[in-house]
Amino acid sequence: MTLPAGVERHDFGGETSLATQGQPVYGERTDGDWRRWDPHRSKLGAMLEQGMETGLEGDETVLYLGAAAGTTVSHVADFAGPTYAVEFAPRPVRELLDAAESRQNLFPLLKDARKPESYAHVVEPVDVVVQDVATRGQARVAALNKRFLTDDGRLLAAIKARSEDVTADPADVFDNVREELSAEYELLETARLDPYHEDHLGIVARPRED
Repeated sequence: MTLPAGVERHDFGGETSLATQGQPVYGERTDGDWRRWDPHRSKLGAMLEQGMETGLEGDETVLYLGAAAGTTVSHVADFAGPTYAVEFAPRPVRELLDAAESRQNLFPLLKDARKPESYAHVVEPVDVVVQDVATRGQARVAALNKRFLTDDGRLLAAIKARSEDVTADPADVFDNVREELSAEYELLETARLDPYHEDHLGIVARPRED
C-alpha cells in the first residue's frame, strides 16, 4: 500500500502513526509541523491504516462529503489540492471554518450532500470524492455526487451500518449498499474498518460510464 505524497509514518514519542504537515485541529499529537492522523477519529485514516489501496497520490482535487468539524478533511487538505468540504450542520461548520483559516485550499460549504445541485455551481470536476455521511441512503448520496468525478476518479466511502438500519445485521446492510452502489460504480476494494470504527465498511470505487 502506497501512501500519498504528503502523508508519512511519523514517530510521536515512541508511537508510529500516519501524519500530515499542517496546523493542528482536534488536539492531535504534534511533532514540529507533523500532526498525528488518528485512525480512531478518522474513517479515511482507518482505511489507510488497513492498507486499502485508495489510489491517493497527493495534490488531487477533492470533494469531501460529511466534513463535520474538519478532523479528517483537514488532513486531506494538508496533502491534496483544492478541497471542497460539504457539511450540513451549522455547529460543526464553525470549527470547520477555523480549520480552513490556515489552509487556503480548503473550502467549507454549508450544504446538504443529498442535494448536490445546491453546490454544483461552486465545485469543479474532482479526482476524488470522500464520503462520510451518517445518514440513511448512503449509496444514493454517492450516486448523486458521481456527477463531480472525472472518468478515472475515485470514490472513497465509509458506510455506517447503523445509519442505514439500526436493527439490521451490519453484514446484510453492507451487502445491500454494495449492490446499490454497483449500479453507478465499479467496486475496487471493500474492507471492514474494525477495530478503529465498529460496523463501518470502507469502499474504494470508480465511476461507471453513463
